[in-house]
Amino acid sequence: MENEIKHRLAVIVGSVREGRFGPVVASWVAEQARSHGGFEVEVVDLAEVELPLALPAMPPKPAGADYPRPAGMAALTAALEAADGFIVVTPEYNHSYPAALKAAIDWHFTQWAAKPVAFVSYGGGAGGRHAVLHLENVFSELHAVTIRDGLAFPNYFTAWRDGRPLSDEPAGYAKTMLDQLAWWSGALRAARAASPYPA
Repeated sequence: MENEIKHRLAVIVGSVREGRFGPVVASWVAEQARSHGGFEVEVVDLAEVELPLALPAMPPKPAGADYPRPAGMAALTAALEAADGFIVVTPEYNHSYPAALKAAIDWHFTQWAAKPVAFVSYGGGAGGRHAVLHLENVFSELHAVTIRDGLAFPNYFTAWRDGRPLSDEPAGYAKTMLDQLAWWSGALRAARAASPYPA
């Protein structure tokens, strides 16, 4: 892929919980994406972002560029706007995803539209899959395209060591996910350039 255009990929760390495992997973995912060769990778850690739960009266879609986001959210908004695609790294809290991740999603709209989103989840026996199922519904409402093949890490607390999965299999699944994400990133990037998406 050396001669191809690299797509701008935002890897989003969805947990802000104390002692979280998310940055470990996100670091490994970002490494896989950089090795893939099709992406310029930026890791976006929601723990570093001002994310109020109280939202303005006007939704972000009709407000557009005039939406009154906190100053501490500017870097997040810029990263989402610039990205051609996303990988959301999420744990599972009570069969769903973290409140901070929902807040980051809800403070934006057009930044997600007509862009692909892949998911990497981790948790107990289900590996975070319940969280991903909920996120797929949310992102479809935002006119994003969710990638079918993602990664789930059940019982991550025994399946990882020194920042890496103990098994070699996840790297293969990651390549499949990244191949699909690269295709969708390119297709939707070209489509957005040809015609603005009517979200």
